Amino acid sequence: MSAAGHACDRGGPLAGVRVLAIAKVWAGPYAAKLLAQLGAEVLKVESTSAMDEMRAYGGVDIEHAPYFLSQNTEALSVRVNLKSDEGIEQLRRMIAVSDIVLDNLRPGALDKLGLSYDAMKAIRPDIIHVSIKMYGAEGPLGYQTGYAPSFAAIGGLTGLTGHEGRVPRGMNIRYGDTTAGAAAAFGAIAALHHRDATGEGQQVDLSAVEAISGLIGDSLFTYGLTGDLPRHAGNAHPEYAPHGFFPTSEDGWISIACDGDGEWAKLAEALELPDDPRFATHKQRVVNRAALEAAIGGATRDHDAGALADRLRAAGLCAYRANSTLDLMGEDQFWADGTYRMVQNGNGDLRPVVGPSWHMSPDEAEIVHGAPTLGQHDDYVYRDLLGLDDAEYARLKESGAIS
Repeated sequence: MSAAGHACDRGGPLAGVRVLAIAKVWAGPYAAKLLAQLGAEVLKVESTSAMDEMRAYGGVDIEHAPYFLSQNTEALSVRVNLKSDEGIEQLRRMIAVSDIVLDNLRPGALDKLGLSYDAMKAIRPDIIHVSIKMYGAEGPLGYQTGYAPSFAAIGGLTGLTGHEGRVPRGMNIRYGDTTAGAAAAFGAIAALHHRDATGEGQQVDLSAVEAISGLIGDSLFTYGLTGDLPRHAGNAHPEYAPHGFFPTSEDGWISIACDGDGEWAKLAEALELPDDPRFATHKQRVVNRAALEAAIGGATRDHDAGALADRLRAAGLCAYRANSTLDLMGEDQFWADGTYRMVQNGNGDLRPVVGPSWHMSPDEAEIVHGAPTLGQHDDYVYRDLLGLDDAEYARLKESGAIS
C-alpha cells in the first residue's frame, strides 16, 4: 500500500501512505487533514505565486492566518511552481512516489498541465486520483465551479434550512466543503482497499453538490411518496411537539423535545405551566405550535440554560444547553478525550486544534504538528524524497521552478 521514504512514521492505519495534495481553500485540505489524522503523510503543494487563499484570510501574515492553520494540521508544505515546465516535471516525480493525488482545482486544471488521470497512470500505474469538483469531472455541468454556499444551495440543503414562512437561510459553517472533503477521504480509503485487493489504482470523481444532496436523505423522495414538497420549517418536527430551542437567561438557549403526551406532562409540570386545552394532545400541540413555543419560551426565559437542562434531564426529558463556541472550548470532556489538543505550527506557535472525532486502539496516529509555513518541507521533499543533489536543488530554486 505504501510508497517508500517518509519523513516520519506517526502510526495510525494509514501509516506509510503518501498523499500529494494539490488542494486549497477548504474541501481539499479538509480531506487531506482527515487522511493525515489517520496517519498518512500529506505533501501540500503550494507556491509563492499561487498560494492557498486561506493563507490570506484573517491573519497578520501568511504564516498566521487562522483558517489556514485550522485546516492543514500535519501537512508538509512543498513549493512547486506550476507555471514552470521544470516545476511540472518535479510534480511528476512526486506523483511517482505518492499513493494518492488529491485535487480540488478548477475543472480541467490538471489536464492543462498534462496531468490527466491517464497521464498519472503512465507515471505510476497504481496511482489513486481523488478529484473534488462542484459537479464532478464528467457530465454537462462538469465545467462549473463554486464554493460551499453554492454546493449547499444547489444540493438542496439551504432550501430546507430557515424559519417557516421566511426566506431560506444558509448556515455560517462550511457544510458544503466539509461534507465534500469527508466524502473524498472516504473514497480515498475505499480506493486504497481496492488497490490492496487488486493491485489497481482508481479515479475517485467526487461531486460536492451530490455529497450535499446525500445529507438531506428522505426529503429527496418525500414529494413522490406524499405529494408534499419539503420546505424549511425552522425546528419543527412532525412527530415531536415541542421540538426546538427556547430562550434562557444571559442570552442563552436550551433545546427541548417531547415525544408524546407523557413527556409533555412532565415538561409542563417541571416548568409550572398552567393547563391549556390547546396543548392537551400531540395533534393539538402541532396545530397550536406557535402558542406552545411562546408559552414554553416565557417559562424558560429566566432560567440558566445549563441548570435547567440538568433538571429537565433528571425528570426524564430530552433537554440540553445550546453551546456557543466559547462553551465548547471550555468543555473538559473534549480536552480530556483529545478532541481538542495543542500542536506546534511551523511558525513556532502553539495552537489548539480540533483533533479527530474517533479513538483507535491499538494504533492511533500521533498528531503533534500544526500547519506548515510556506515551503517548510522543501528540503525533505526535494533532497530526501526525490534525491536532488545540491547543485540541481540550487538550480531549480534559481530558475523559479521551486518558488
